[in-house]
Amino acid sequence: MSGLVVIGASYAGIEAALTARDAGYAEPVTVVADETSLPYQRPPLSKEFLLDQVSAERLILREEAVFASKRIELLLGRRVVAIDRHAARVALADGAVLDFDRLVIATGSRARRIAVRGAELDAVCYLRSVGDAADLKARLGRASEIVIVGGGFIGLEVASSAAKLGKRVTVIEAASRLLERAASPVVSRFLLDIHTRAGVAVKLGTSVSAMVGDGGRVVAVELDGGVRLGTDLVVVGIGGIPNHELAAAAGLGCANGIVVDQNGRTARKSIYAAGDCTTHFNRFAEDWIRLESVQHAQDQGRTVGLAIVENHEPYNSVPRFWSDQHDLKLQIVGHGARRDRIVIRGSIEAGRFSVFNYRQGRLVGVESINNPGDQMVARRLIAAGISPTPSQAEDSSCDLRSLLKAGVSAVV
Repeated sequence: MSGLVVIGASYAGIEAALTARDAGYAEPVTVVADETSLPYQRPPLSKEFLLDQVSAERLILREEAVFASKRIELLLGRRVVAIDRHAARVALADGAVLDFDRLVIATGSRARRIAVRGAELDAVCYLRSVGDAADLKARLGRASEIVIVGGGFIGLEVASSAAKLGKRVTVIEAASRLLERAASPVVSRFLLDIHTRAGVAVKLGTSVSAMVGDGGRVVAVELDGGVRLGTDLVVVGIGGIPNHELAAAAGLGCANGIVVDQNGRTARKSIYAAGDCTTHFNRFAEDWIRLESVQHAQDQGRTVGLAIVENHEPYNSVPRFWSDQHDLKLQIVGHGARRDRIVIRGSIEAGRFSVFNYRQGRLVGVESINNPGDQMVARRLIAAGISPTPSQAEDSSCDLRSLLKAGVSAVV
């Protein structure tokens, strides 16, 4: 019996399945996931879950009854090992075969492993799944000194959680600043100050050369130059790798992710992909990019779900990210990687401000600290292609919403 098969119970996979069904797809829908738990939220794993503020049960995205009511079959704890795009079927590790009329690949990404001596030692941890988080939470309870390798979102969020638990925390970052690929230098410096004031030691421009063990367990991290930092626990957060191997083996185009068009479709008409595992041309970045965010996964999953029922509404969402660290919320909208000018709106000293990123006079991204109002208007401005002048952006008395009402861009 054919129908829609979704590989991966990720945000993207679940959104695609639910959207297709709600949009009128009447054929069987099957979601195959290698994890045994119901689909769950991942962002709280590095924050509320580690701090025991939310239980595993409260992470669940949808109760089992919801899937049953929508006639969506969940095959949990099952793993797809091959896609036969010519025969339109997928093979599972247990020998089962599923035929499909439509296929969605939503396999997400996995944590990048660190390639140094001693990386296989016990207490060298990664954080991706709820199982990883449960293990890390137990280890945090027994540890007093933690070394975190990587000053990205995951590393900084775990550092914040560990510091709140009273642990001695050191963050090792090879780049010259925190969140180098995602944030402006202004936000990087502000976050460095916040973490330092919270007691987190941060070593920038520093690489790990080895993990040092005793009895099979890590006891120190060796840095370039030979300096050793004693530790009870190491958390590695050095980025993610797209899970696109199934697609590549099936002959689908991959380039740092499965290549998809504006409707999430691969080169094979009946096969779609969505979420962290994809790469797409993004008009806001003006380039082919791979995004890892809940917003992207859900929006692209919705686009795919609609495309399955021939409602070709192109993916056109403004990129959005957020991160909770210590007592602040960082929100980012747009894609400011190639900025050539920035202006500050609000007060850095008061811990409530936004950084407006410009490229050739056009607003391309806004980063906000504890300032959700700026994010709401910035999202609408960027989506509409409307740019306040830098002088308007840095003038807190200027109502940027008036530009939306006027519907014009005041470009320098």
